[in-house]
Amino acid sequence: MAIDPVCKMEVDENKAAATSEYKGKKYYFCAMGCKKAFDQNPEKYLAAEKK
Repeated sequence: MAIDPVCKMEVDENKAAATSEYKGKKYYFCAMGCKKAFDQNPEKYLAAEKK
């Protein structure tokens, strides 16, 4: 299971509503809205992940 970087929900990689690739890493999303938010500002969501 992957964690949606926007809403922190667990996402099954095989059933993800959307994916994005950023800096060579693939991210999985529960919904298109989360993907759109991530694509507009990936660093915002990844910075929170590193804390």
